[in-house]
Amino acid sequence: MRVRDDRSAQGRGGSGSPRAQVHGTAGSQGRTCAAAAGGVTGEPTPIASRETHCHLVAGLRNARWDPPQWTSPKQQNGPTRGSATLLGYTAKAGSDTAALAQPPPPPPPRAPTSPGSVKVGAVPNRRLGSVRGVPVSSPPGRRARLSYPGTGRSSSEAREELRRRLMGLIEGNRVMIFSKSYCPHSARIKDLFSSLGVECNILELDQVDDGANVQEVLSEITNQRTVPNIFVNKVHMGGCDRTFQAHQSGLLQKLLQEDSAYEYDLIVIGGGSGGLACAQEAAILGKKVMVLDFVVPTPQGTSWGLGGTCVNVGCVPKKLMHQAALLGQALKDSRKFGWEYSHQVKHNWETMIEAIQNHIGSLNWGYRLSLREKAVTYVNSYGEFVEHHKIKATNRKGQETYYTAGKFVLATGQRPRYLGIPGDKEYCITSDDLFSLPYCPGKTLVVGASYVALECGGFLAGIGLDVTIMVRSVLLRGFDQEMAEKVASYMEQHGVKFLRKFVPVMVQQLEKGSPGKLKVVAKSTEGPETIEEIYNTVLLAIGRASCTRRIGLEKIGVKVNEKSGKIPVNDAEQTNVPYVYAVGDILEGKLELTPIAIQAGKLLARRLFAGSLEKCDYVNVPTTVFAPLEYGCCGLSEEKAIEVHKKENLEVYHTFFWPLEWTVAGRDNNTCYAKIICNKFDNDRVIGFHVLGPNAGEITQGFAAAMKCGLTKQQLDDTIGIHPTCGEVFTTLEITKSSGLDITQKGC
Repeated sequence: MRVRDDRSAQGRGGSGSPRAQVHGTAGSQGRTCAAAAGGVTGEPTPIASRETHCHLVAGLRNARWDPPQWTSPKQQNGPTRGSATLLGYTAKAGSDTAALAQPPPPPPPRAPTSPGSVKVGAVPNRRLGSVRGVPVSSPPGRRARLSYPGTGRSSSEAREELRRRLMGLIEGNRVMIFSKSYCPHSARIKDLFSSLGVECNILELDQVDDGANVQEVLSEITNQRTVPNIFVNKVHMGGCDRTFQAHQSGLLQKLLQEDSAYEYDLIVIGGGSGGLACAQEAAILGKKVMVLDFVVPTPQGTSWGLGGTCVNVGCVPKKLMHQAALLGQALKDSRKFGWEYSHQVKHNWETMIEAIQNHIGSLNWGYRLSLREKAVTYVNSYGEFVEHHKIKATNRKGQETYYTAGKFVLATGQRPRYLGIPGDKEYCITSDDLFSLPYCPGKTLVVGASYVALECGGFLAGIGLDVTIMVRSVLLRGFDQEMAEKVASYMEQHGVKFLRKFVPVMVQQLEKGSPGKLKVVAKSTEGPETIEEIYNTVLLAIGRASCTRRIGLEKIGVKVNEKSGKIPVNDAEQTNVPYVYAVGDILEGKLELTPIAIQAGKLLARRLFAGSLEKCDYVNVPTTVFAPLEYGCCGLSEEKAIEVHKKENLEVYHTFFWPLEWTVAGRDNNTCYAKIICNKFDNDRVIGFHVLGPNAGEITQGFAAAMKCGLTKQQLDDTIGIHPTCGEVFTTLEITKSSGLDITQKGC
């Protein structure tokens, strides 16, 4: 026997490997064999009498091998009859039918070797194979070897070349199985495809000299370090159990019928930020793509165009209305800077709405134009799965059309929740209605404590409206609570009223109108107390529900969290159904932010259609709450940092600061606040960044890049600040919370 590698099965993706499973918990991937491909190989067992329709891609190592020719499988226009292509090597076999060896027992314990003592010369016991029943001997030096091509190439270039060859096998074969000859689970898979009469290509990793390298690169592509590793029409099925489950459910048969039977390579359901990013990137990569997008009108009848929540009823109009409020504050400050005006200045709601909606309309048109330029088919219809790989699209007139695709991406986003009390859907509005509301909302009750509630309540108060925010429990759940309370404190100082520990139980219309009059009855969460108040408008901002319930996911077996409606995915945004992926706000356990959806969508398309390995990084993602005084953050809240790292391992630096622009205007000098949280036992690395002040979003964006690079407190101290700016405060932080020293400011 010959020793090819002294690494153990356990260290090369065995059952003890933390990465041995690709889809969640251990065992979910399916029964697999994980011994190293480069281990000790013994004599083969006798040839089986059964026949199979499988081409032995690597098992024919003892056949007559042509000299290596590094040509793409696609350039060869696929294997000719009686041959199988493996990374450019062609094994000649007289017919499509080749005999498979019975799986031998696991290889015996390897002889102890030391690094550098492995010999790669002659083979004492050459394997005997059978091609068309004729035993042949593998001549020394002509073994099927998957070493990196070329000489003098860097290991990274060689690895990339090997990855491309593997992708060529996966994309160039209807069924591609990465196997090991002695693995009983691999044998079951071979029997399954044989029983189906399906021709498949097999690469036996234990029968190629560089099987260990192949398995390493394959694990990078699939996140699976075990065999069998099965692809059907370019869809990664997984291991033995998952393939048999797919066979029992009918999914495997559906995938086997794919080939060119589908109308589209990719259908994206949802025309929001993430869906459009994924669709356009896939089209750039040469794929045939469709986007289905349909906005179900709100109970008040509001709908909008292409672009999703962010463009139409989220980030874009919210920031513009926030700017309208900031301009109102700037008008007040301007008198201190010498501006004189005698006319009374007032805000016109209709003028603002018209200007904002005109801008949004231009964005809607821009998205449609961009899809057209990239040859993406856009259909304004509601998408619903009817069976595997098939979707029904229903337009506004109720007309139904059916489409098929090889892969699907779910990007359906979320919609605002309702209270489920009398009068909520009849008389209340949500953020879906507010940004196109044709009349000024007047005296407004905002129900909720989310960032949507604080942002909307903030800019409504900023343009001069009477605003009350009703809070059931804590503000900005999931955010740093010290910062959340400072946000609320500033809002209260500037006229926003907060009703804490109350929830509405009824909304009654007293008068119709634009706006009308509504009576709200609310109950305390801490006792029997109830209160009543009259408002012109009630805005609900109590959270959002994922749009996953009525799109037929149950018909194809996609798992959905029953409570939240969110979809569990692996780190490649793949659902439990191999050809269905998801991005954006509907992902379970991921951040609900537009830039995240865009990044995830682009990277997903590149992985699906360009062989990329890059995945979306959900760590240290910056965000900003555009309240009247902006709050920006990146990394961990103080509460979460204590939970993860323990309080004694942290140092928190903080201070109030006074923006220069506020000094002449006479605004408070101890309102704006900066805080960083450092891990004392990791070189004082900054693990939490928080700022409350003007332009907090702009400040946070820059420091977020630094945190991605591993920012430490010393690096902040070594940075020269730009004076006079708000951001420079982070280069001069000295006072820690543990010191108990005063942080109030006396001057610039």
